[in-house]
Amino acid sequence: MKIVIVGCGKVGASIATELNSEGHDIVVVDIDQNSVKNLSDSLDIMGVEGNGATYEVLIDAGAESADLVIAATARDEINLYTCLMAKSAGTKHTIARVRNPEYTSDLYRVKDQLGLSMAINPELTAAVEISRLLRFAGALEIDAFSRGLVELIKVAIPQESLINNKKISEIDIFKGKVRICSVERDGEVYIPNGDFVIQGGDRVSIVSKPEIAAKFFRKINVSIGRSRDVILLGGGKVSYYLAKTLIKSGTNVKIIERNAQRCNELAEILPDAVIIQGDCMDQNLLLSEGIEHADGVAALMDYDEENILISLYINSVSKAKIITKVNNTSFDNILDRLNIDCVIHPKNLTGEYIARYIRAMQNSLGSNVETLYRLNEDRVEALEFRVRKSSKITGIQIKDMSLKDNLQIICINRRGKIIIPQGSDVIMPDDLVVIITKHKGLSDLDDILSRH
Repeated sequence: MKIVIVGCGKVGASIATELNSEGHDIVVVDIDQNSVKNLSDSLDIMGVEGNGATYEVLIDAGAESADLVIAATARDEINLYTCLMAKSAGTKHTIARVRNPEYTSDLYRVKDQLGLSMAINPELTAAVEISRLLRFAGALEIDAFSRGLVELIKVAIPQESLINNKKISEIDIFKGKVRICSVERDGEVYIPNGDFVIQGGDRVSIVSKPEIAAKFFRKINVSIGRSRDVILLGGGKVSYYLAKTLIKSGTNVKIIERNAQRCNELAEILPDAVIIQGDCMDQNLLLSEGIEHADGVAALMDYDEENILISLYINSVSKAKIITKVNNTSFDNILDRLNIDCVIHPKNLTGEYIARYIRAMQNSLGSNVETLYRLNEDRVEALEFRVRKSSKITGIQIKDMSLKDNLQIICINRRGKIIIPQGSDVIMPDDLVVIITKHKGLSDLDDILSRH
């Protein structure tokens, strides 16, 4: 697809990187010459310097023939106006980055008039991901398929677990309802078969319905309980959205924020949360506010360095589920060596969500990839396909398929019925099929077959 991205900041760069990796024809636009040059050079894509909210610059960028224009500047009003101008230039679809909670809640009233295909809010997106992780406090990562009917959940296996030192084929708890899909061990990632032996310390991803997964984890002695008392460090937009979501689910929420004016605003818009004015880096304050006894803590301050440092401290004094917001991906190598389990990159999430939307657009144009997640530092992909009548794999038992190595069929959604497949199961047209693999770039379900 031909895609124009207006705005070369962190969000725009993340979106461009994600979409460029999937083979789209990308043009980036920004008023800052250096930002355009740096991004276009690093990704080897076309860049246009200028105000992307103007008709002339959009035409220079090729908006009249573009399949999609994404407005990702720092200002909501400019993004919405850019989408309006892009539609007038002839762009088929538009996406706007909109951060203001007041705009987000009102957009449905003017979406059609603006010709807006989708609005993406990075802070709200991050809050949704964090709330999902706090729902399963013991989970390291959670990804949803089939509109949440089935989830891929990563956990660490303790030494005292019931499945420690067991072959996967010997694990008969909820057989047919739970599948172990991938295992991380000593820096390696495995797509395991039945002979693979699970060891304490492994990071294991399982696929199942959420309610079955919770029972499975309890059976194998993996602590997965929901966070009931959560402390949010920093009172920014992510904290606001997250607090609203958590309070709605019955969670007790406390927000610590340095700025007195922001504390007053939060107290007004979040009457059911406890708002504390203070320095989130003050260890004595954290201890006095019960950080030792919290079920969950999210470090959501403006500076990555502060979030990382305070997460390390909290990990030394509390057993809480700790989630750390980090915007700068250059910290990833450092984070891998630190004892920080759950890191959220709001800017990257935005790119991933937009990429999923584009895959759905492509699905209507011929591709059959519905959803794609990049897992284990991009070493593994989990993809959801819609099965077409012409597919080579329909009507064949899974055990008789010649599948590629390092690949598993992990779930079938048949008109809302979730099937964790066994060897005798057969894939039918219109099924949604989820596979996990170390192979990159699969674009069609038939690509899962070995060519031998």
